[in-house]
Amino acid sequence: MAKDYYEVLGVLKTASSDEIKRAYRKLALQYHPDRNKTKEAESKFKEVTHAYEVLSDPQKRQTYDQFGQAAFESGGAGAGQGPFGGAGGPFGQARSGQYGPFTYTYTTSGGGADFDFGGFSDPFEIFEQFFGGAARQRRPVYQVTIDFMEAVKGTEKKVTINGKSQTIKIPAGVDEGSRIRFDDYDVVVDVKSDGRFRREGYDIISEIDLSFSQLAIGAEVPVETIWGEIKFRVPAGTQPGSLIRLQGKGVAHVRGSGRGDHYVRINLVIPKNLTSHQKQLLEEFEAAGKKKSWF
Repeated sequence: MAKDYYEVLGVLKTASSDEIKRAYRKLALQYHPDRNKTKEAESKFKEVTHAYEVLSDPQKRQTYDQFGQAAFESGGAGAGQGPFGGAGGPFGQARSGQYGPFTYTYTTSGGGADFDFGGFSDPFEIFEQFFGGAARQRRPVYQVTIDFMEAVKGTEKKVTINGKSQTIKIPAGVDEGSRIRFDDYDVVVDVKSDGRFRREGYDIISEIDLSFSQLAIGAEVPVETIWGEIKFRVPAGTQPGSLIRLQGKGVAHVRGSGRGDHYVRINLVIPKNLTSHQKQLLEEFEAAGKKKSWF
């Protein structure tokens, strides 16, 4: 059974284009055969590139959501003059090249049309961002995995490179894909996710569950930030889904001063079980609202 393209990239079907792009860039870096020597790396790389080619294009993604992978196979709905503009399935024209020590081969759709390789002109221009700007550069590149909070606040990691044990210092504020240059090698940072927080650049987004009464009359509530727990005031009449900004409570800038912001998304929680007294109070509230609108 063919794998679902969303599962291949590790994203939800509701993922935004930016989330899809970030997922592809991470996996392309992880499975590129010049860096990953495992047997399955090459096939995995082709798989994630194929999935991204479809999901990165709004029209192709809509066709895939409607017809599935069969839409991009020869003879299927969308074959021939389908979303890829040519016959013979999703890939048509092979290309190859070299970037510094990295070699690559990839294919594009029939008819000569290219697509957006994660914001790069080809799938391996990604190495220019991560590994330096000159093709003649051949510095060794290593990857280090750190926790979300280690990326926020900085950390030190003991690594063994060429049989030599050493400690590398990772500055506060680095993000997924950040490249750090050391003496004679570079390190690319892989950041684990954190269930409490979502990061957008230097900003942090989290969610908090509140009751109807807290939203209606306002409340002072605690919220966890990357810098510890604080209390903030929820204004009366706050609507579910609102974002409240906590200025300067985001991630510190890697270079220069200042921090991003922390945005708290407000969720309304409806109780499943009410006491008789609670039901009576809500009924009275509803009856009073019919006499005079509260909204």
